[in-house]
Amino acid sequence: MQPSHAKYLFVTGGVMSGLGKGIVSSSIAKLLQLSGKKVSCVKIDPYLNFDAGTMNPVAHGEVFVTEDGGECDMDIGNYERFLNQNIPKTHNITTGQIYTSVLEAERKGEYLGACVQIIPHVTDMIKQRIRQVASEENIDVLVVECGGTVGDMESLPFLEAIRQMGIEDGSDRTMFVHVTLAPSLDVVGEQKSKPTQHSVQELRRIGIQPDMLVVRSKVPLDPAVKTKIALFSNVQLGNVFSCYDASSVLRVPQMLHDQMITEAIAKKFNGQKSTIEDGMKSWNGIAESFESVSGAVKIAMVGKYVKLADSYVSVNEALRHAGAKIGKKVKIEWIDSEDLGNLEKLAGYDGIIVPGGFGSRGSEGIIAAANYAREKNIPYLGICFGFQLATVAFARHVCGMQDANTTEISPQTKHPIVDLLPEQKTVENKGGSLRLGAHEISIKQGTMASKLYGSVAINRRHRHRYEFNKDFQAQLSEKGMVFSGESDSGRRQEILEIPTHKFYLAVQYHPEFNSRPGFPEECFLSFIKAASGS
Repeated sequence: MQPSHAKYLFVTGGVMSGLGKGIVSSSIAKLLQLSGKKVSCVKIDPYLNFDAGTMNPVAHGEVFVTEDGGECDMDIGNYERFLNQNIPKTHNITTGQIYTSVLEAERKGEYLGACVQIIPHVTDMIKQRIRQVASEENIDVLVVECGGTVGDMESLPFLEAIRQMGIEDGSDRTMFVHVTLAPSLDVVGEQKSKPTQHSVQELRRIGIQPDMLVVRSKVPLDPAVKTKIALFSNVQLGNVFSCYDASSVLRVPQMLHDQMITEAIAKKFNGQKSTIEDGMKSWNGIAESFESVSGAVKIAMVGKYVKLADSYVSVNEALRHAGAKIGKKVKIEWIDSEDLGNLEKLAGYDGIIVPGGFGSRGSEGIIAAANYAREKNIPYLGICFGFQLATVAFARHVCGMQDANTTEISPQTKHPIVDLLPEQKTVENKGGSLRLGAHEISIKQGTMASKLYGSVAINRRHRHRYEFNKDFQAQLSEKGMVFSGESDSGRRQEILEIPTHKFYLAVQYHPEFNSRPGFPEECFLSFIKAASGS
């Protein structure tokens, strides 16, 4: 591996999970990008899973799919949306990946008979992965977010690895940013510094002295509390930053910039302060568009994993991107497809969206919702599972195939409208074996899809194991369903629409992963326009 000129900014978290390390990392990366640096982000996840692919979204949040087919932590999505650039799957490092690499190397005899240990072999592998990203992509500054909370047992090898990088790469090329919490107790009404103090003490016990603290709180840090935190954390007062609740996460870069975080980073890395005001003006203009909205578009999201909003974070964001573009506030209400019950409740919504999913639970509710949207002429957008079950609903209620289903749910159905991909029939391992990543899609001219995309060819990301069965295409087409997009030289159907409907569109791919603030994905934009009556 060639030596890299890259600088490394490590972001760790303390006190508790869910503080927003991903947003802080994304915001710092955005400011560095606006400073003219070539920037990217890496997310370290200390769980033993090889990747996020086999995790339940309700337990872990959304599985974000990269352009090159990685199933990653949802923070990779935050990085892409903030930086407006694709992040490769190599940027999500897990304990499972590290140990797999170490054990494979040991089996090949690459350690020359050594007793393989956490230090140095595991930590060396971690450092190699981080440095490889920076070297291969010729990055100026690599922001590395360490998942978990300082003190967690599973995080220790990663913290030790970045501690070593701080020594090996030097203090002018490495920086440690620690995100903590200053809670306010309603009883006494003052911000407390002790959680931050103890978190920093734990980090220092491991051997890392943070250069900078980003302290989360409901309101801006009280100056006296800020001074106390700096004194007892051994961090300069000017390097303690307040990250308080904002109207939007898109406001966080400006919040940190106002406190001169860009100057502090430049000073640490011996760089010159860059003028980023023009870039900040453009970014803040996008943030402003999310707040300068009037009127509401009420969207029902009928899905399987609605108990945790983060299960569909990219879909939620894509809907908001579209709403901001046309000046409308998108009000999303999550409806559990398993408990849908009376379909008439859907009549009160301007649009219905069905996101991705797997398995039989709640599938009948989704089929019913897809059919209800068609019958009542309510704008409908189906994604992946929402595409598949829309074809099942149409086959049942329009084509008269009463037992129509997907073989994922009913293997013995006489009308397998959706079936397993042929290449999946010999697959045994569940992890990393779906049809993943970006594939080229050809769109038929003159269709709604060609009009909304303004093109006859697009690339979109996929994550599925089942697909529409082309044996039934003619029967559904005769009854009015148009298959307007296909891939793999016509082997696979990717887009369906019903031209007589106000807006009825479903796609096999996941368009939400391509939506960015200020640049909404086209089918979401068209869906929200239709739902708002624009």
